[in-house]
Amino acid sequence: MANAVLNGLLLGGMYALIAMGLTLQYGVARIMNLAYGDFLIAASFGTYWLFTTWSINPLFGLALVVPFTFVLSWLVYGLLLTPLVKRAKSREALEVDSLLATFGLLFVIQGVVLVIFGGAYYSYSFLSVPVPVLGATLSANRILAFAVGTGLALGLYLALKYTRTGTAIRAVAVNPVASQLVAIDVRKAAAFAFALGGALVAAAGLLVSMFLTFSAYMGVQFAMKALIIVIMGGVGNLLGSLVAGFVLGLTESLVATYVDPGLTLATNFTLFLIVLLVKPTGLFGTQAR
Repeated sequence: MANAVLNGLLLGGMYALIAMGLTLQYGVARIMNLAYGDFLIAASFGTYWLFTTWSINPLFGLALVVPFTFVLSWLVYGLLLTPLVKRAKSREALEVDSLLATFGLLFVIQGVVLVIFGGAYYSYSFLSVPVPVLGATLSANRILAFAVGTGLALGLYLALKYTRTGTAIRAVAVNPVASQLVAIDVRKAAAFAFALGGALVAAAGLLVSMFLTFSAYMGVQFAMKALIIVIMGGVGNLLGSLVAGFVLGLTESLVATYVDPGLTLATNFTLFLIVLLVKPTGLFGTQAR
């Protein structure tokens, strides 16, 4: 039980970090980014290349992978998504257009990764040593990934809550029309939130690569779980994403340990449907007026 719970908490923490980036992109910019998981996988492969080719520690790789993905995400928003934002007559129309655009972007990123690395599974050995914790045995790389991810998530939460830029981003997420009345540049805030979401998912991809095997085809799997967490927690709510991520991670770990590992995906969707039936706006969502 201790091993299942601790592994579930570590997994849930990573899920929460992964989902926080999508929370920003969808909750603020209103972009449903279907290529989100492929950004994660691309960051994992980038970390793998840096580690195996140049012997760069994955933690030092954060200083390279995260800023690069931030700039790349900003360019994607400016070149690909800004025309959709300008022509969209409503936020709902923007969601539909962004679905189609990012669906194409998904295959572009996946194709590039396949050309460079192929379709095989990859992994590398980094701090793969057992560590006893509360009667359970965990790998050091999982613990480190959880600690770094928790620090990033906490830093993001505090920045959004206590800085002027964070307040502007939260205002746009709640009401973009009213935000313009108090001199907030909505498009600039949305672009920044989208780029910040890309940087977060890159950090998550780097941390995940330290202890998981990954391939070019796994992007959809991570994007699906991130979307489940975002909707379960409440669109645009970071605290909701954090709680939903831990719930999903614990549930997966317990089901895999005591029932059948093959049922984890079915359990994800069952939990997702239960939350939608009981509280359609998510655990921390509020009803629109």
